[in-house]
Amino acid sequence: MSCKKRFTTYERAGLEEITVIKRDGTRQAFDRSKILNGIMNACEKRPISRERMDALVDRVESKIRMSGAREIESKKIGNIVIKELFKLDSVAYIRFASVYNSFESPEEFKNTVLLFKNRASEKNRK
Repeated sequence: MSCKKRFTTYERAGLEEITVIKRDGTRQAFDRSKILNGIMNACEKRPISRERMDALVDRVESKIRMSGAREIESKKIGNIVIKELFKLDSVAYIRFASVYNSFESPEEFKNTVLLFKNRASEKNRK
């Protein structure tokens, strides 16, 4: 109390452990902080609050847990994140996609931007 700082604790129910299967075939325990770090990097210098990023991670984790799978490929997690970022912010979406898909040329960026524009146009038509 004397330092006038606010401390919070978050408790989570004892949930089933989920194993992530990495691209190289190795397995590791699911760690939501890794997803948050990737999202924070994609959202750097964007007008997106930490609360919205945390909510996005919550949605991703919820979708994974609702699938009932005890193991999930990292690629599937990345696809869920990309879909959620698409709804949140176009720049963050493209940044995340560029790292996630290991872009190696400007053409790949261009194609992703065009894909985003097409999806956004379709979404607006509905």
